[in-house]
Amino acid sequence: MAKQQKVTLYRTESCPWCHKTAEFFDKYKVKYKSIYVDQDPEAAEKMVELSGQRGVPVIDIDGEIVIGFDEPQLKKLLKLK
Repeated sequence: MAKQQKVTLYRTESCPWCHKTAEFFDKYKVKYKSIYVDQDPEAAEKMVELSGQRGVPVIDIDGEIVIGFDEPQLKKLLKLK
């Protein structure tokens, strides 16, 4: 069995693309951690350090950063069909 990937979703409550990303993860049964950067200034700073920008969603998959809901890139990194 493949090693569980570490997936973190930096998001805000009001972001529709963040909700789409979470729905995508749920659909494919991807375990992930949600971090609400609108409620956690330290996490927001970390997200900016990782991605170089303030827009959400930012997804960290084992250190690979995906900016925005990029379904083909997410499928590639998560090895989904």
